[in-house]
Amino acid sequence: MIKGADLKDQKLLGDLGAKERDRIAKVLAEEQHAKGAQVFTEDSPTRGIFLVKKGRVEIAKTTADGWKHTLAVLSEGNFFGELSTIEGRTTHSTKATALDDIVLYRLATEDFKRLEHEEPQVLYKIMKTIARMASRNVHTMNEKLIKALISY
Repeated sequence: MIKGADLKDQKLLGDLGAKERDRIAKVLAEEQHAKGAQVFTEDSPTRGIFLVKKGRVEIAKTTADGWKHTLAVLSEGNFFGELSTIEGRTTHSTKATALDDIVLYRLATEDFKRLEHEEPQVLYKIMKTIARMASRNVHTMNEKLIKALISY
């Protein structure tokens, strides 16, 4: 059984208090995947937001001409699958692969939606964290793009 105290190092839940983490812990599922296993593939059904408890996960996209492009390598405390969940997508646009034996917590899409109605303050804090991380990612991509253009 997952406890709220197990979640204190999860970035997605960093703004939550102990009681709020306890509430989230009740709806999380724990998943284990062996090194090399696919957590999800491109076009597979979305299942929610994943929080990395142990190990590393590669998020990648395959281009139209068959090249794999690694978008991120996420380690303990990080999360993924949030954009598909927020956007209401039914399938993933990327794939997630276990780089090690991994343990994940999963907040199912249905439970995420339920939070909107039952715990709007909790969902607000989670969404604020997602927005901060997305903003940081956009800034990082902009810097990489500018460096690439300058070096071209």
